[in-house]
Amino acid sequence: CHDLSFLNVDVLMSLIVGVDDCSSESDVIVVPSALDFVSQDDMLTPLGRLDKYAASENVFNRQMVARSLLDTLREVCDDERECIAVLERISRLADDSEPTVRAELMEQVPHIALFCQENRPAIPYAFSKYLLPIVVRYLADQNNQVRKTSQAALLALLEQELIERVDVETKVCPVLVELTAPDSNDDVKTEAVAIMCKMAPMVGKDITERLILPRFCEMCCDCRMFHVRKVCAANFGDICSVVGQQATEEMLLPRFFQLCSDNVWGVRKACAECFMAVSCATCQEIRRTKLSALFINLISDPSRWVRQAAFQSLGPFISTFANPSSSGQYFKEENKSSEDTSDVFSDDGRIEKIRGADAPEDIEARPTGGDSSVHLEETLAEGAETLRQPPGELSAPAESSSPLRLSPEPPPDAAGSEEEREPCACGLASQPEAGTGAQDSAPLDQELYNSFHFWRTPLPEIDLDVELQQGSGSEPGPQGLDPEVPAPGSASITMATRKELEEMIENLEPHIDDPDVKAQVDVLAAALRASSLDAGDEAGEAPLRAPQDELPSCRLDHDAAGPLISEETMDSALHYIHNDSDSGTSSGFSPDEERRAKVQDVVPQALLDQYLSMTDPSRAQTVDTEIAKHCAYSLPGVALTLGRQNWHCLRETYETLASDMQWKVRRTLAFSIHELAVILGDQLTAADLVPIFNGFLKDLDEVRIGVLKHLHDFLKLLHIDKRREYLYQLQEFLVTDNSRNWRFRAELAEQLILLLELYSPRDVYDYLRPIALNLCADKVSSVRWISYKLVSEMVRKLHRAAPPTFGADLIQELVESFGRCPRWSGRQAFVFVCQTVIEDDCLPMDQFAVQLMPHLLTLANDRVPNVRVLLAKTLRQTLLEKEHFLTSASCHQEAVEQTIMALQMDRDSDVKYFASTHPASTRISEDALSTASSTY
Repeated sequence: CHDLSFLNVDVLMSLIVGVDDCSSESDVIVVPSALDFVSQDDMLTPLGRLDKYAASENVFNRQMVARSLLDTLREVCDDERECIAVLERISRLADDSEPTVRAELMEQVPHIALFCQENRPAIPYAFSKYLLPIVVRYLADQNNQVRKTSQAALLALLEQELIERVDVETKVCPVLVELTAPDSNDDVKTEAVAIMCKMAPMVGKDITERLILPRFCEMCCDCRMFHVRKVCAANFGDICSVVGQQATEEMLLPRFFQLCSDNVWGVRKACAECFMAVSCATCQEIRRTKLSALFINLISDPSRWVRQAAFQSLGPFISTFANPSSSGQYFKEENKSSEDTSDVFSDDGRIEKIRGADAPEDIEARPTGGDSSVHLEETLAEGAETLRQPPGELSAPAESSSPLRLSPEPPPDAAGSEEEREPCACGLASQPEAGTGAQDSAPLDQELYNSFHFWRTPLPEIDLDVELQQGSGSEPGPQGLDPEVPAPGSASITMATRKELEEMIENLEPHIDDPDVKAQVDVLAAALRASSLDAGDEAGEAPLRAPQDELPSCRLDHDAAGPLISEETMDSALHYIHNDSDSGTSSGFSPDEERRAKVQDVVPQALLDQYLSMTDPSRAQTVDTEIAKHCAYSLPGVALTLGRQNWHCLRETYETLASDMQWKVRRTLAFSIHELAVILGDQLTAADLVPIFNGFLKDLDEVRIGVLKHLHDFLKLLHIDKRREYLYQLQEFLVTDNSRNWRFRAELAEQLILLLELYSPRDVYDYLRPIALNLCADKVSSVRWISYKLVSEMVRKLHRAAPPTFGADLIQELVESFGRCPRWSGRQAFVFVCQTVIEDDCLPMDQFAVQLMPHLLTLANDRVPNVRVLLAKTLRQTLLEKEHFLTSASCHQEAVEQTIMALQMDRDSDVKYFASTHPASTRISEDALSTASSTY
C-alpha cells in the first residue's frame, strides 16, 4: 500500500520484537500487525493523512509529506475547497525548521505549479497566491541547499511560462533587486545577480530594460566584490542580446569596457568568453572601431588564461563581421555569371550595380564569388560601339590575382590615393575595326577564358605591353605602366617561341586531369591564342590610335606596330611555368608581397593577423597547447566572413593546420571540410581542398571518420570527372586501423546509399557493388542491416537504368553469392535483402516475382531454422501485404501460399508460429534482432 511510506519508523521498529523463552503460552506477547496501522490510515481522508504526518516529529515523515503533495492534490482535484486546503498546508509546511524538508518541498513546486496550471478552472490563481511567495522567499533562505533549489525552481517556472507577467514584475523582480542591494549578504547578492541574468531572456526586452538593466549596470561596477563583477561579465552577452543594440551601445558598452580592464583576471577572462555575443548586439562601426581595439588588448593580456579565452573567441568574433552581400556564398549560381549582379566601385566611393548584359563590357567588377576573371574574349570581341569610361573611373589593382594583367597608367590625380582605394578587378576593352569582333570572339570563348586564378596560387604577373602611342612601347614597372619608358623588346613573338608553347601544351595534355596542370595549359593556350591574334592583326588590320585622355580607362588598343605580348613577358611566363614547384603559396613572391597578399578590408587587419598567428608554434607554448584546434574549429566561419575572394588570406593557414602534428586538429578540419567547400565554390575546392581531402583519406581512422561522415556532401560539390577519381579509393575505407571499429564500416554503408545518386549505373555496378556485397557479409550485424538497405537501393537504381543488364546481373550475383551460399548467414542475408526490396518497393512486384521470388521460396527447405523463421516472417508480414498479391490470382501467389502452408507444418515451433500469425514486429531491424546470428 502506498500509505506505508507514512508509517512512523519508530513504531515499525517497535513491532519487531522477539518472544521470550517461556514454556507457558500465557507468557507470549501478542504483537499488533503492521496492517492494523495501514487499515487505520485507509480510514483517514487525504487531508487527514496529510495533517497527521505533517505534524509528526520525525523529519522523514515530513519529507515524505512534501513528496506526496502532488499525489494528494490529484486525489482531491475535483473538490475546489479541498485543493485550497492542501495548498494552505503547503504554506504551513514551508515554515518547517528543517532545511531538508524545505528543500524537498521546493523540488516539488514546479510539478505542483504545472498541475495547478492544468486545473485552473478548479483552483484559479492558486500558484500566484500560495506557491510563488514561497519560491521568492526561499531565494534569501539562510540554507544554501534551499536557496539553490528555489533558484532552480524559479528558472524552471519561468522557462515553462507558469508565472504570469504581472507576477514577474510585481513579485519576482522587486525581490531580486532588493537582494542585490549594497547591504545584502555577499552570497545572496551574487546568486541574485546570476538569477537576474538567466531570467532576462525568459522575461523579454521590456521587463529587462525597466527592472533588471539599471541594477545590472550598478552590479558591473561593484567595487567591493569581484564575484559579482565576474557574474555580470559572464552573462553580459545574454543581457546585450535581450535589450538590443540601442541599450547595449548607450548603457552597457561603457560597463563592458570597464570590465575588460578589471584588475581581476577572472573578470577579464569572462569578458573574452562572451565577446562574440556582445559584438552581435552592436553596429558594424562600433564593432570595427571600438570592440576590435578592445579585443586586441585582451589577446595581449598579461594573464595567460585571459589570452587563452580571447584566442578561443577570436574566430567567433571575426565571424560577426560577416556580410551576406559580400560573403561570396553563391555556389549554385556560379554558372549564371551573366545574370549575377556585380559591384563597381567608382571614384567617389559609391557602389554602382551592373546587371548582366547591361554592364559595360570594358568594366568588370570585383567578384564576390570564385567565378570571375579578366575576360579576354570580351575585350577582343568588342565591336565598334565601345562604351567609354571617363578618366579615372576605375583604378587597376596594385596586385591583381589574374595571370594575364594589363596595368593601365594611373590617372595623375590618383597617384596619392591609389593604395587607399578599394581594389577592383578591371576588365580589358579593345576597339577593333567594325565587323571583326564577332568573327574573333567565337573561337576565343572557350580557349582564352579561364578563372583558375581564383582557386590557385596566383602566377607572377605577365604584364602585357600596350602601345599607347604609335611607335612607342611601355614596359610595366612595379606600380603599373610607365609610358615614358620605351619597351626594349616590342617585336612580335617569334615562331620559335610559339612552337615552344605548342610543344609544352602537347606535353601537358596527357596530365590535364590535374587541376594545376590544367591551369598551366590554360595560361599557355591563352598566350598562344593572343599571340596568334596579334599576328593576324598585324597582317590584316589598320593601326588604331588611342587618345591621351583615354589612357586611365582599362583598354587594350590593337596597334599594328606593337605586339599583344612581348617576347620578354612571354619568356618570363615560360620561365615560371618551367620552374613551377607547386609547393607553397609563397613561391615567386617576396615577403612584402606575401604580407600584402593577406590584406583584406572585411575585418580589421589586426584581428586577422592575430588569427593567422594561432598556428605559430610559439602560441602553443605561451597561450594554449590546443590553440591550433580552436583555430581549425572556427576557420569555416572566418572563411565565410572573408568571402571566397579573400581565401588567399587563409590558404596558408589552412594548409598548416591540415599538416598539424596533432590528429585532433586534423580531425576538426576533416569534419568541416565539406562546409568549407560550399563556402569556397567548386574551383577553389578543386585547387586547394581536394589535395588536403586526399591526405585526410590516408590519415588515422580518427581523422578519416570526419571525411567519411560527410563524403557525399563533399563529393557532390566536385566536377563529375574529379568525382569519379574517388571511385578507386572507396575500397580503402574497408580497411581500418582496428578491425573492431565496425562503426566505420556502418558509416561507409550509409554514405554509399547517398553516393548512388552521384554516379552512373556503370560506375555503381563496377565500383560500389563489390563494396556493398562485402559489407553484407560483415561480421557485425549492425553493419549488415545498413548494407541490406544499400543493396536494395542499388537494385532500384540499376533496374531503372537505361540498359537493364546491370540490374539483372546484380540480382543474379545476389542469388549466386547469398541465396545459394553454403553458410546459413549468407542465405539469411539473401532473405533480408529480399525483405528490404519488398518493403521499399525497389522492384515492381511482377519483376520481383520473376527474378527473386523463386530463389526465395526454395529456402523453405533450408536446414537451418533461423533462415526458415525469417522466410516465414517475410512472406507472411511483408510479401502478402502487397497489393499485387492481395488482388491478383496468379501462379506466383499460389506458390507463396503453398510455401506458407509448408512452413506452418514445419518441425520448428518458431517457424510454425511466424508462418501462422501476424506478430506486431514487421520492420527489418526488429526482424534482425530476433533472428540475427550471435556475432556481436
